[in-house]
Amino acid sequence: MKKSKVELFDYDPCVVLNTEDKMIAYLNAELADGDPFYIKEALKLVASKYDLNDLARKAGISQETINNSLSADVDPPFSTMQKIITALDMRLSVVTVFK
Repeated sequence: MKKSKVELFDYDPCVVLNTEDKMIAYLNAELADGDPFYIKEALKLVASKYDLNDLARKAGISQETINNSLSADVDPPFSTMQKIITALDMRLSVVTVFK
């Protein structure tokens, strides 16, 4: 039996997140899963689509605070995450989970 080759390529999720609706859907999916690490990673990907200077100004925090808060080895305060989300012109909401 002949083995077929599998071609692999680099995947950049930022390419897929090309509309606000897709960014919101991605963040909502990660929020629904509830893993804080992946929520932060999703927020980092979405934030990377925006100008960091503008985002920091709108959030009322420094660019360094944004970068540090979204780095892999930091557990940022909720208030900082909320400021970043608000600066993205988004908001968090709570929904009932049906079981």
